[in-house]
Amino acid sequence: MTNDLRYTKDHEWVRLTAGVGRIGITDHAQQQLGDVVFVELPKKGATVTAGARFGTVESVKAVSELFSPVTGEVTAVNEALQQKPETVNSDPYGAAWMMEVAVTNASEVEALMTAEQYDAFVKSGH
Repeated sequence: MTNDLRYTKDHEWVRLTAGVGRIGITDHAQQQLGDVVFVELPKKGATVTAGARFGTVESVKAVSELFSPVTGEVTAVNEALQQKPETVNSDPYGAAWMMEVAVTNASEVEALMTAEQYDAFVKSGH
């Protein structure tokens, strides 16, 4: 886990830099999923809403929906995940980022869990 990230109860993370949120799924989430074989992401220019579905991750075990931690316009999508979805398993906080969003309300990020809070949330069985 990384201290400069904020986390959702759905196991997504966001790193806010100059009003842009880079978003992915947590190490805990990828461990629960197992081997990721496909990632469905929104198109650049799409609008996402905090708490709403923005895509899916498919693994050998299951298909899981992805939920945006923030509201805003998608400014970038990690196209490399189309060819190498397994990157989600090997580098969930780095190369496997999923999308970048121009955040319309920075207070949404502040409302998310800190690394310490997320760690306690996971340890409590979520």
